[in-house]
Amino acid sequence: MEGQFALQGSVWMTVGGQNFGGPGRVDLLAMIAETGSISGAAKAIKMSYKAAWDAIDAMNNLAGEPLVERLAGGKGGGGTRLTGRGEQLVRHFRLLAQVHRDFVEQLNRQAAGIADDLNLISRLNMKTSARNQFFGTVVRVQAGAVNDEIELDITGGQRLVAIVTRESTESLGLQPGRQAFALIKSSSVILVTQAEGARFSARNQLQGTVSRLTPGAVNTEVVLDLPGGGTVAAVITNDSAAALELAAGRPATAMFKASSVIVGVPG
Repeated sequence: MEGQFALQGSVWMTVGGQNFGGPGRVDLLAMIAETGSISGAAKAIKMSYKAAWDAIDAMNNLAGEPLVERLAGGKGGGGTRLTGRGEQLVRHFRLLAQVHRDFVEQLNRQAAGIADDLNLISRLNMKTSARNQFFGTVVRVQAGAVNDEIELDITGGQRLVAIVTRESTESLGLQPGRQAFALIKSSSVILVTQAEGARFSARNQLQGTVSRLTPGAVNTEVVLDLPGGGTVAAVITNDSAAALELAAGRPATAMFKASSVIVGVPG
């Protein structure tokens, strides 16, 4: 997951399932206590005078008793102040809000790796017919006249090369540092053994060790363990498996063309 991951939250109060208010309404009450004026409090928190009175009326009704009261006019003129219940509400809400902030900060400290886990979960939930799925980071984008060459760093420090259209590069937002995944059908993978000194046109060549073979009526699925914990699977004919003398523990190289790689990005 790209960017910095952080947990956030706000405290809200309800009475009988009805929204009593959150930080904004408590700020209004606090400013009334400070300014002694509803108009002054509304202006301080950038709320209209009518919206302030509507909020006060709603809070008074839900609380079942006044939270704000008018002062009789006198030498200094009238004004508005919080009742004892209103002052208590502001005080307790501030306390609860601080406890909530401390709780969220604690969760953030404990959730240092949660972004990576969420990213992994989303990848695990992805369904595709492609047998081979690699997740990595774009390290190079080579622009072409029609198609672009995309290079990905994958598990174990190995790299994959894919050829995609310029339109795909733009629509997927492919650029260095972007997380992406590569899909390759097992039928597109060619296995090679004893190829020392040989050169091939296939851009992708992953060296590994045969971990298991699953023979079928016509074809055999061969899985190679790759350095760093990854795997790659190939489906070859039974005759090819026999000719290559494939067996668990034997080194082999999986090759596939860059045009056989489908590139995607996390949703």
